[in-house]
Amino acid sequence: MERKVSTALVAVPTASTAIALRKPKQESKLLLADGDVILTNREEVRNRLPDILGRALARAWLDLQFEKDFMTDPLQALADSGVHLPSTMLVEVSKTTADRPKIVVYEQQQGSKFKSRVLYLQLVMVAGK
Repeated sequence: MERKVSTALVAVPTASTAIALRKPKQESKLLLADGDVILTNREEVRNRLPDILGRALARAWLDLQFEKDFMTDPLQALADSGVHLPSTMLVEVSKTTADRPKIVVYEQQQGSKFKSRVLYLQLVMVAGK
């Protein structure tokens, strides 16, 4: 039996890329990862959240209610989709003049006025020839 070799440019772990279906009592909701994801520190946020936010942007593009919820309260929209961030994390979502969403994740320690940027994600149009 021949082993299949991936030709992907970037190795993608299969366990973290699937969209799972949550089955609560009343209705099914799409999760943004294999199951509930609880991120507990800055490093976990930096490593795992970009993939999850990419899926959130794709879902917002297709699901207008999710887009509205995500733009209004991104932390709650992520929590409703099974992604839980540390209490020190803030997520800001905005749209540029080109109508492309931009997400910035900050960390702000309790009692501090200052916040430091953890990561930045924006959809970019790329043309090739």
